[in-house]
Amino acid sequence: MPDIWKEFEQNQTTHSVAHHLMAIFDLLNEHGYARVTDVAKKLNITRGSASLTLKAIKEKGLILEDENRFLLLSDKARNIVQKIKDRNRVIQSFFTEVLGVDATQAEVDACKIEHLISEEVSEALTKYMAKR
Repeated sequence: MPDIWKEFEQNQTTHSVAHHLMAIFDLLNEHGYARVTDVAKKLNITRGSASLTLKAIKEKGLILEDENRFLLLSDKARNIVQKIKDRNRVIQSFFTEVLGVDATQAEVDACKIEHLISEEVSEALTKYMAKR
């Protein structure tokens, strides 16, 4: 049990990466394109900060750029975003419907853990909530 904490560091999708990917996903759906400046604005961070994080994400092959330097998500990134959004929804539902947590607090806490829980726990929670 002493090495369990190391699993947190093995997670490929950090909180920051998750939000950058979701920002691109949302921008593509809202406007049909996403640029570094758009991501920075959506996340309320500097362009430089967004650029550094996006560069690291590109190196993982999760973000692509077209000839106009618009950002695109790889299939793997779209899959990650969808899983995170699904997890967020089920976690928020669990917090509000089962635990009776205020919706705003449920949203905050779901955001904190949506990309950290295992596939196994996510599936079990989804099955549990579907039975309710």
